[in-house]
Amino acid sequence: MPGDARTRKWVPVKPLAGTAVIGIGNEFRRDDGLGWAAIALLRARKAQRPLPSGTDLAQCDGDPGRLIGLWEGKALTLVVDACFPPAAQPGRTHRWCVAPGEMPHPAAAGRQSTHGLGLAEALCLADRVGRGPGPLIVYAVEGADRSLGTGLTPAVAAALPLLALRIEADVRRHDERTRRTGFEPRSPEV
Repeated sequence: MPGDARTRKWVPVKPLAGTAVIGIGNEFRRDDGLGWAAIALLRARKAQRPLPSGTDLAQCDGDPGRLIGLWEGKALTLVVDACFPPAAQPGRTHRWCVAPGEMPHPAAAGRQSTHGLGLAEALCLADRVGRGPGPLIVYAVEGADRSLGTGLTPAVAAALPLLALRIEADVRRHDERTRRTGFEPRSPEV
């Protein structure tokens, strides 16, 4: 009978490999374009500061399906996004590490994102369908302006070079640890 356990084929699971660096945002909402600007800067720096092979740099609007597709199969995922807390200090950067299986709480009403569904909701959905990321590092940079328009505010733009260095260091540290130990770590270094 179709779908019966006796007729299903065993499909080997590919081991996780490589790194995804995903910039979430909307370049037409001022500081909400931070994630995309970070990816653009990393791409521009790639010639002088090459990242380890297997590192994918991607821009995403935050759609859960697209996020899942970008991190699927990766041994490490870094997500970069702007956040807009009530008492923001534009340019202040937060780094958050999540081990596989750990789930954040979805944002409450009055959330600090311009995306319809946020990263927390994408992670919950991915976990429920068995397509969550491996170790995850989130960089959230506080923004000042999410109105319509292009270009980052000066404080957020000034945070980009250090943010790029921190992301590059995380990617290289993960790659070195993987080569040294011969296996992918289960959780990111804090």
